[in-house]
Amino acid sequence: MSVMAFDYARPDAQGGPTCTVQAWAKVPEPLAPAQAESLKARAAELLKQKGALLVAHYYVDGHLQDLALETGGCVADSLEMARFGKLSSAQTLVVAGVRFMGETAKILSPEKTVLMPDLDATCSLDLGCPADAFAAFCDAHPDRQVVVYANTSAAVKARADWMVTSSCALDIVNHLKAQGQKILWAPDRHLGRYIQEQTGADMLMWDGACIVHDEFKGLELRLLREQYPDARILVHPESPKAVVDQADVVGSTSALIKAVVEGDARRYVVATDNGILHRMRQLAPDKELIEAPTAGNGATCKSCAHCPWMAMNGLRNLVQALEAMAPRIEVEEAVRQRAQTCIQRMLDFTAAQKLRASGMTPGMGAA
Repeated sequence: MSVMAFDYARPDAQGGPTCTVQAWAKVPEPLAPAQAESLKARAAELLKQKGALLVAHYYVDGHLQDLALETGGCVADSLEMARFGKLSSAQTLVVAGVRFMGETAKILSPEKTVLMPDLDATCSLDLGCPADAFAAFCDAHPDRQVVVYANTSAAVKARADWMVTSSCALDIVNHLKAQGQKILWAPDRHLGRYIQEQTGADMLMWDGACIVHDEFKGLELRLLREQYPDARILVHPESPKAVVDQADVVGSTSALIKAVVEGDARRYVVATDNGILHRMRQLAPDKELIEAPTAGNGATCKSCAHCPWMAMNGLRNLVQALEAMAPRIEVEEAVRQRAQTCIQRMLDFTAAQKLRASGMTPGMGAA
């Protein structure tokens, strides 16, 4: 296994970036097909033996996504992962994703054992929003509702009023705006800007970015559209404005998958982590999928549209985690209780939205 360094910006307590910091990601060795099948079978056996459930994000290795579905787990975006883990009867959850996802599972299910293949699998948005500096930023603006993206640590969530994901952020910010609330937003500036443009809300931004989505380039995307004029452009809102402005669909991972499955176009350009292509191809095998351009290997891009920390999840360390029942995610109880408030508020809000959309009224049945 080799190790690579990645740069990310770390803002100060005023929310503005002050320095560039390096983080490290482990690069797992590739598996031969026979190795992969053997490890996958062993992992399935261990999941059953341990009574464990595998919850995988769309960005992780395709073998893990397939294993999750084949063993009764789920492959989902971070909101659905949070719901699924909480509602499951399994007493051991294995989270294939990045650390904040494991923390969220533990926050919502403190009585359960939560394992991850590698606790060092992190996120540049999480790293770029240190809890102490963020708390000071919040303290300087006490008149604002604190809304944090899921890609943050438990300690940052503990300081927030609301947690959001990309699938529900617009609805929640519109809700807060309708109440006359001013918002302090963290950590992704691109997603925050997009939401501010869509809602007109008064939003003060923390200055963070995802190292994957930040690498998508507007000029190269425009040239690609000229090459494939019939293609639909699908963009995750963590991308820069020059990319988002060219999109036919802007949305969360689940929304982008839905756009491919239900869309009538034959060809799609996808501007998000390329781990999502595995599920897209399974659900829409007749569609042609093209990765949106980044800076490329020869320029500043080292991720090249794939999160280096998501890539740390593999069959080898999944098997090791299940055999050892470690490493485990732990969240200090006082932090967990405070963080649970903002997460549960999001889950309650999105559940109520679904009920209203289906013609049901909470607590009343059919309306």
